[in-house]
Amino acid sequence: MLEQALQHYFGYPTFRKNQKEIIQSLLEKKDTFGILPTGNGKSLCYQLTGYLSEGLVIVVSPLISLMEDQVNALLSFGEKKVVALNSTLQSFEKEFILKQLHQLKFLFLSPEMLLQPPVLAALKTQTIALFVVDEAHCVSQWGIDFRPEYRNLSIAKKQLGNPVTLALTATANADVQRDIQTLLLKEDAQLFRESANRENIALFVEKTKDKKASLASRLATIEGSAIIYCATRKNVEMLYHELKERYAIGYYHGGLDYQQRAFLQKQFQEQQLQFLIATNAFGMGINKSNIRLVIHYDLPDSMENYMQEIGRAGRDQQQSYAILLYQEGDEQIHYYFQQHTRLKRQELAYQVEHQIELPLDDLQEKWRQQGVIEGMTTFLTSLKKNETLKQQKLSEMLDYIHWQGCRRQRMLASLDESVTRFPAKCCDYHGATIDLGTPTSQKEKRGTKDWQDILQRMFKDA
Repeated sequence: MLEQALQHYFGYPTFRKNQKEIIQSLLEKKDTFGILPTGNGKSLCYQLTGYLSEGLVIVVSPLISLMEDQVNALLSFGEKKVVALNSTLQSFEKEFILKQLHQLKFLFLSPEMLLQPPVLAALKTQTIALFVVDEAHCVSQWGIDFRPEYRNLSIAKKQLGNPVTLALTATANADVQRDIQTLLLKEDAQLFRESANRENIALFVEKTKDKKASLASRLATIEGSAIIYCATRKNVEMLYHELKERYAIGYYHGGLDYQQRAFLQKQFQEQQLQFLIATNAFGMGINKSNIRLVIHYDLPDSMENYMQEIGRAGRDQQQSYAILLYQEGDEQIHYYFQQHTRLKRQELAYQVEHQIELPLDDLQEKWRQQGVIEGMTTFLTSLKKNETLKQQKLSEMLDYIHWQGCRRQRMLASLDESVTRFPAKCCDYHGATIDLGTPTSQKEKRGTKDWQDILQRMFKDA
C-alpha cells in the first residue's frame, strides 16, 4: 500500500531507509522522532503521511528560506494546497490565508508565527493531521537563549488538541534528544535513527597563521560549488568584498531581506554563483545537491552545528570535502558571545532580585516574557545551565581541532556513535587528499555580474 502511494504521489519506486517505518508509525497515531542525515528525504515522511491522513499538516520551520524550499518542492510535484505563513507577507495576505486554512493540506510557519494568538485561534478550528517540527535540534540549541519560542511549542500543541507529532533532525546527541523528547513528544514516542556518518564527505582541519591566504589558495584550485561559513555578518561581508572581483561569489546572512536571499539562492542553484559565504544560522537555508566543498573560515561553536553545516555538501552522494581553517585564537569570538549573553542574563537577574525596572533589549525582553511563562527563577536557572553547556561544547570543538587521530571517529563519538568502516577518503589523518577538478578561478569565466548590482537594477527598473 505505502509503496503504491509513494509511486502515485511522488513517482518514486522505493523508500529510503527508515522513511517507510516513520510513516507507518505516524499513521498508527504515534509521536515519532526521526534522526536522518541531511539529504536523506526527511520531508517525504510528513508529506506522504499528510496525503494519507485527513486534515492539515503543520510544519514548524526555523527559517523562511527552508519554508520556501519545501513549498517549492511540493509545488513541483503538483501540490497546490500549500503555503508558507511568514513575515514576508502583508497583513491582509496573512488574514486571507488564515481564512482559507480549510482549503490547505500543508502549512509552513515559524514558532513565533505559530504562537501569535490570531494564528492559534484560526488553527484551533481545523482538523490537524500532523504537527511537524523540522530541524528539531533548534528546540535544544536555540530554545533557551536565542529563540525561547521553541520552548513553547508544547503550549501550542496542547491548544491544538495534542496532534500526532513528528520531530525531524539530522544530528542529535543524547542531551539534544532528551530536550526534544521532553519538550515535544510523548513518552512512548517511536525513535528512528540513522548514523550521522556521511562517508562521501572527507574531513580536513588546516591550522594556519593566515586564514585569508589559506582560503584564497583553496578557492583558486577548485571547480564546483562551495559554501564558506563565517561566525559573524562582519566576516561574511569582509570576505565577500575581498573575493568578489576574482570569483562569482555572493553572501548570505540574516541582514539580507527575503528578496535578496531568494535571488542569491536562485543564482547559486543555477550555477551563476560558484561560492556562497554564509553565517552558520542561515547556512541551513542553502539547499543545493551538488555542493562539493564546505569551508569553515571561522570556528563552529559545537560539533552538532559543525555536522549540520558540513552536511550541506554532497547531498547527491558524490565525493565531497569539508575543510575547517583554524588560526590560534579563533575561539575568542565565541568566548565574547558567551560573555555577552552571560552579562545580559546577570542584568536581568539583578533587576528581578532587586525588583527594579530598567530598559531591556529585545533579547532580554524575550527572556522576561519566557520567565513569566515558566517562572522567572526556573528560567534564569536554565539560562545559566545553558551557558555552562555552551562552554563544554566549544571545548569539544577545540578538542576536535587538535585531535591526533581519525577525525571521523572523533566527530561521531560526540553523538555516541562509532566508525564501522573507514571510507577510501576519510580524513587528513588517514592521508586523504582533495581532488575537485580543474579550477575556474576567474569571475569572468562564469559570466556573472555582481549580484548586488543586478538587484539594484531590478528594483530601479521596477
